[in-house]
Amino acid sequence: MLHHVLEAGLIDPSEIFIDGTHIKAAANNHKYKNVVVDQKAKFMSEQLDVEINLDRKKHAKKFLKPAKKGEAKSKKQSTTDPDSGWFHKGEHKEVFAYNAQVACDKHGWALAYTVEAGNIHDSQAFPVLFAKLEPFSPEFIIADSGYKTPSIAKFLLEKEITPVFPYTRPRGKRGFLRPKDFVYDEHFDCYLCPENQVLTYRTTTREGYREYKSNPEICKTCPLLAICTESRQHQKVVVRHIWKDALEVCEDIRHQSGMKERYQHRKEMIERLFGTAKEYHNLRYTREKGKSKMEDKVGLTLACLNIKKLVKMMVGKTRYFIQIPQYYWIMGELSVNIKSKPPVRTGGLLFG
Repeated sequence: MLHHVLEAGLIDPSEIFIDGTHIKAAANNHKYKNVVVDQKAKFMSEQLDVEINLDRKKHAKKFLKPAKKGEAKSKKQSTTDPDSGWFHKGEHKEVFAYNAQVACDKHGWALAYTVEAGNIHDSQAFPVLFAKLEPFSPEFIIADSGYKTPSIAKFLLEKEITPVFPYTRPRGKRGFLRPKDFVYDEHFDCYLCPENQVLTYRTTTREGYREYKSNPEICKTCPLLAICTESRQHQKVVVRHIWKDALEVCEDIRHQSGMKERYQHRKEMIERLFGTAKEYHNLRYTREKGKSKMEDKVGLTLACLNIKKLVKMMVGKTRYFIQIPQYYWIMGELSVNIKSKPPVRTGGLLFG
């Protein structure tokens, strides 16, 4: 059905909105066991390892030894539905849930989806979803701050796709100096603090962050020491990801004309899709158990939303009969079959 709608020119894949929503699993929160699982490799981890060693070579540092196998991590696993994941909803509520990643175009047509466990972050679920979106050849990917990571930003820019991300507030303790107060000098590869003191490069970590440290002898007498660092050695450390340049390009894109309006459409498109599915199609909770059944449920729900959208558009417009003849033949056959079946009364409900 989506193929025919695309052929009819009703879908505009130039702008694709993506987001994730959590669906409460049919699992008792008190029936679980603690299992030890290996941590999965992060998105673009192999390319990151190569570029980390290149960066260390540039700074006359030794190559890092091959990373050991990821440390095992303990997590809760439901005995009712092992495929679901333990999800922290807000500050107090914790439930077993699934994470449904969905993409739609600027007209609200659902284009692709994936289903992961509830404890999988949006940025980790992005690669599988993008593999389904790549055939559409999008020009813009509009996503919330959950996807605003150095790896995703670099990946999309290399694919010549414009990422549209929102503004994110600076992290850290309130009342302390913010990261933007330290200015990066690309030519000398160092940071300058508000007192015009230099933070020099020291190393590049295995996670891909360059560390820049101040001179503790100078920091001891600094008037801003109390709001700069709590280090006992009186040394300020600033980190910068080796793909930070990609995030800075995304910040420049955010300030370009029309990008703010594009991002504001996200709540009208993908958020409306989730709202309709949860309010009218029972997607807030699920009775299905297992990832495969959840994929079927989410897929059928999104297909229903697309069909509803198409039917509303076709009211009083005969031109769609010519553009999508296969769809009308299918709908016609379904209506004939439904009418030909005698009604069956079961348990006080009438089924056709």
